Amino acid sequence: MIEVWFVLIVTALATSILGVFLVLKGLSMTTDAISHTILLGIVLAFFITQDLRSPWLIIGAGLIGLLTVYLIQVIINTRLIKQDAAIGIVFTALFALAIILVSRYADNVHLDLDVVLMGEVLFAPLNRIEIFGFSVPNALWQLSLLLVINCGFVALFYKELKLSTFDPTYAYIAGFSTTLIYYLLMTLVSITAVTAFDAVGSILVINFFVAPALTAYLLVKRLSHMIWVSFIFAFINSTLGYLAGDHLDVSMSGATSFVAFIVFMLVFLLNPKGFVSTKVKQHNQKKVFARAMILMLMNEDEHRTISRRGIQSHFNLDDKSFKKHIEHLLLNGYVEQNTDGYTLTRRGEEYTHYTRIKYELPAS
Repeated sequence: MIEVWFVLIVTALATSILGVFLVLKGLSMTTDAISHTILLGIVLAFFITQDLRSPWLIIGAGLIGLLTVYLIQVIINTRLIKQDAAIGIVFTALFALAIILVSRYADNVHLDLDVVLMGEVLFAPLNRIEIFGFSVPNALWQLSLLLVINCGFVALFYKELKLSTFDPTYAYIAGFSTTLIYYLLMTLVSITAVTAFDAVGSILVINFFVAPALTAYLLVKRLSHMIWVSFIFAFINSTLGYLAGDHLDVSMSGATSFVAFIVFMLVFLLNPKGFVSTKVKQHNQKKVFARAMILMLMNEDEHRTISRRGIQSHFNLDDKSFKKHIEHLLLNGYVEQNTDGYTLTRRGEEYTHYTRIKYELPAS
C-alpha cells in the first residue's frame, strides 16, 4: 500500500508544477480537454500496434493532445467564438470519436472505459518494472521520470515561461518564441496527462493539475513561491487522500481529488482576502463606523450630553446593539456616563478629530 501513496504523491507533484502555468495562463479547461481527447490517441495507437503495453500508446496520446491544443487555438484565432466554446466543441468531438471506436471495434479487447475514465491507483503496483535490480510500479517509474523532466523544463525555461505568462508582448519583442514555449508546455501536459490517468483516470487528472496551483494562487503572489506552495498542497492532498481512501475503503484518486477540493475551499474561505475574512472585516468596519458616528454626534454642541434614548432614536438602534456599542466606548474611555446621560471624554474628542481628518469630514 505504501507504493500506492508514492504513486499518488509523484502524480500530484508531476502535474502540479505544470498546473501553475496552466492556471496563470487561463488554460485549466484546456487540460480537461486534453485529458479526455488523449483517449483517441491511445485507441488509434492500439489499433496499429495491437498491444496495450506499447510505448506508442503514450506517443499517440501525446500527438492527439497536441492536435487538441492546435485545433482549439486555430478556432480561437478566427475570433468567431470564445475560448470556452472552442474547447467544448473540440474535446467533445475527439472524445466522442474515441468512445465510438472503442465500442465499435474494440469490444473484445480489455480496454476498460470505467478504469480509463475514473482510474484506480490501487492497480498501479500490479504493473511492475525492473529498475537497477529493484522491482517498482511502472507508473511510479514513469511519473518520477516525468517529474524530473517537468522540473527540468521549468528550471531551464523559467525566464521564458514567466515572461510569456505575464507579458507575452514583451517576451515577443525580447525575441522569445512564445509559440514554441506554449507548445512545449502543452506537449509535456499531454504526456503527463496520459501517464497520470493510467493511475487516477482522465476525469480526475484535471484536479491534480489545477487544484494545488489554484490553492497556492490564493496565498502567494510570486511565481517561484506559487510553485513551491503548490508542491506543498500536492503533497498534503495526496497524503490525506491516501489516508481517507484507505480508511473509508473508497477510490483513492477520487478521495484525493475531493480532499483537494476541501483544502481549496478552506483556503478560499479563510485566507486573509477570502470570503469569511472579507465578511468579518466588513462586519467589524460597520461596528467601527457606527461607534464613530455616535462619538461625532456627541461632539456636536447641542449633544454634549445625550441620553440613551437620544442615541437610540438618532441611529435607530435596538437595545442589544446600543449596549454593545456603548460598552465598547465606555471600556475604551471614549465616553463617560453621568446622571443625565453620556458625555464625550477628552480621548473621545481626540478620536473624533482624528476621524474627521482621516476621512476629510466637515467639522461640526
